[in-house]
Amino acid sequence: MYHHPVLSFFSSRIPLQVILIVVALICRTQGRVSLPDNVTVPAVFMFGDSIVDTGNNNFFKTVVKSNFPPYGRDFIGGKATGRFSNGKIPPDLIVEEFGIKELLPPFLDPSLPLHELPTGVNFASSGAGYDPLTSKLFLVVSMSDQLQLFSQYKRRLTNFVGQKRAHKIVADSLYMAVAGSNDLAETYFHTPLETRKYNLHSYTDLLITSASVFLQGLYKLGARRISILGLTPLGCLPSQRTVSGGEKRACVKRFNDAAKMFNSKLLSELKVLRKTLPHVRLAYADGYGALMDIIQAPQEYGFIIADRGCCGTGLVETTFLCNQWSPGTCSNSSQFVFWDSYHPTEKAYRILLHKLLGKIVHDLFHH
Repeated sequence: MYHHPVLSFFSSRIPLQVILIVVALICRTQGRVSLPDNVTVPAVFMFGDSIVDTGNNNFFKTVVKSNFPPYGRDFIGGKATGRFSNGKIPPDLIVEEFGIKELLPPFLDPSLPLHELPTGVNFASSGAGYDPLTSKLFLVVSMSDQLQLFSQYKRRLTNFVGQKRAHKIVADSLYMAVAGSNDLAETYFHTPLETRKYNLHSYTDLLITSASVFLQGLYKLGARRISILGLTPLGCLPSQRTVSGGEKRACVKRFNDAAKMFNSKLLSELKVLRKTLPHVRLAYADGYGALMDIIQAPQEYGFIIADRGCCGTGLVETTFLCNQWSPGTCSNSSQFVFWDSYHPTEKAYRILLHKLLGKIVHDLFHH
């Protein structure tokens, strides 16, 4: 067995645990993303819904919250922070992968330290959607209001680091938008057929128009490298299987077809925006294919259960229904693709990000 001389020297004098911690810190600050030589990513900015909200909803009145056990059970210190999972969620994993910092803090936190501003913050609000009605139904921060928060952030950043550095941070950073699932799964499909103003085709058109307006607004505020996540297979979420999947709790085809329709139109709109917005880089992340791969072959990714969540029965529990009194919550979340009936576990998020991040980085940062 080969012994590295430097490690051998230190291991004879320093406890192994200390060496491992130092190695972990070095790896984390370096990051694992491969960027071109002349490219740096100073910050990450996140917009969207509960898939990416790191706790903004804690700071105003809404039922869409997760700042109570067992949420956060596997998070640092076992703390429930408003993240809809057992541990870290995609914004945290992205800043970790880029070696920027360990967590992406919520912008609405009144105790947000100034030193967090230059490396990125989170504007996402659980329950938000591209349709303004969705955010009104849940009393959360709409996508247009998230843009307003970003404007506030820019002023605060400029006051802290000066105009020249603030401009460079805004121009060089990574932006990500994740929304649309609440619009279809809640606003559209939960509206009775006889009262719907739209059919699915016209409603997805409305969502794409709103998404495009959002992306153009972000561009006007200085964003140039923007990734947007396509919808995941909504019909395979445990909650949708339970409500609409019949006795066998099968994936619900009409929900999945709706997600695919949205994704197809989104891809077309991104092609248009690439031609009309000078110097923009837009990356589409195929959340549908990435999650469907895991759901269809969970064992290949180290999971046992993909059709229900870890929390409670895993059939319907999310937000306040997933709580410390939920009976039957699993003891080992690493066996589950989903944490509650709607949101993946940290382990599943890590695998999803590993599948998606390479293409995102290539599309945004490589010529």
